[in-house]
Amino acid sequence: MTDALDDRLIEAASAPDVRKAVAVILMDSWQAARVRIARRLDAGGEGVEVARLYSTAADDLLTALWRFTTDTLYPAANPSEAERLSLIAVGGYGRGVLAPFSDLDLLFLRPWKPIPRTEQVIEFMLYVLWDLGLKVGQSARSVDECLALAKSDMTVRTALLEARPLAGDDRLAGDFITKFRAQVVKADPRAFIAAKLEERDIRHQKSGAVRYRVEPNVKDGKGGLRDLNTLFWIARSLAPDSPRPVPGSGQPAGGPGHGRLADRT
Repeated sequence: MTDALDDRLIEAASAPDVRKAVAVILMDSWQAARVRIARRLDAGGEGVEVARLYSTAADDLLTALWRFTTDTLYPAANPSEAERLSLIAVGGYGRGVLAPFSDLDLLFLRPWKPIPRTEQVIEFMLYVLWDLGLKVGQSARSVDECLALAKSDMTVRTALLEARPLAGDDRLAGDFITKFRAQVVKADPRAFIAAKLEERDIRHQKSGAVRYRVEPNVKDGKGGLRDLNTLFWIARSLAPDSPRPVPGSGQPAGGPGHGRLADRT
């Protein structure tokens, strides 16, 4: 399926309107994947399973678009250090779960300042994603910019806690995530925790600060999904290197007891 999609995209490179041709091909693949996932849900699939399927479908879409853009449209046989570029999923998408119409939170990571080729890659990909009608939360930053922002902006730090490389330069992404996690470990966690709890209080005020409602807000209400996310983010800020749970196993990726917060105390 991947090879067939790549072949169709390569053919699109000779179309009069390359962007439009690519968008049409990817839309067909994206809609077909969404139909399959909706059928799985209708057949009794569990919510987390379906959310992971949506995330996987988005991964497939983005990596196919990345391959076409970097290998066919703007190829660099021997990229220089400045031409290195990584595509990283962050936020909820980085966690590997998506609701049917969730935003795709993306970080285009470069080593230093922007150069023409990396800007062309980023611009083309974003325009295609917008042509597909997708909601994209995106940023294009250098490693140093990300690290500096993560020190002062708790929203940026939260998003990067769930960074998951999708495509591009593996070394660039891996080195950045290692540096970021080391920075988080060294930081005083109290500022981050206070910011998350303040966000929680404001959210509760807006949605109604009671647990029992006739029509509860299951995302932002008291005891809802976002409260669970907040607990996860606080825990992750204390142990950013902890392995992610293996879906369906009930255990972290490293096995029973591996990577628990208690191991650091």
